[in-house]
Amino acid sequence: MDDMYREVILDHYKNPRNFGTLDPADISYEDDNPLCGDRIRIDLRLDENQRVKEVAFSGHGCAISQASASMLTEEILGKTLDEIRHIGKEQVLELLGIELGPVRLKCALLSLKVLKAGAYGLKEED
Repeated sequence: MDDMYREVILDHYKNPRNFGTLDPADISYEDDNPLCGDRIRIDLRLDENQRVKEVAFSGHGCAISQASASMLTEEILGKTLDEIRHIGKEQVLELLGIELGPVRLKCALLSLKVLKAGAYGLKEED
């Protein structure tokens, strides 16, 4: 079973969904993992009901961080900001489908951290 999930992760890494930027974006947030250098930016465009109508991510990093971002962007299309705020780390780990050690866990959850910071309206630090 792990092999199937590894193939899905590699596919999302090599062929990321929703990769790029949205300009203008209603919400844009970027952050990094200083331990490994992974960096992710997520841009959202919302409709009149505050639902995600378009999403894009950009950045660089390991297969886990990039695949996680790709999978998460697919997952949030059509969701409201309130629904996004309730996404937990368990959901992201379920998307990935493999056991991760503490170091890889930070990689896997970077996109969720960025997404939630944007959904809560936090401002990027200079």
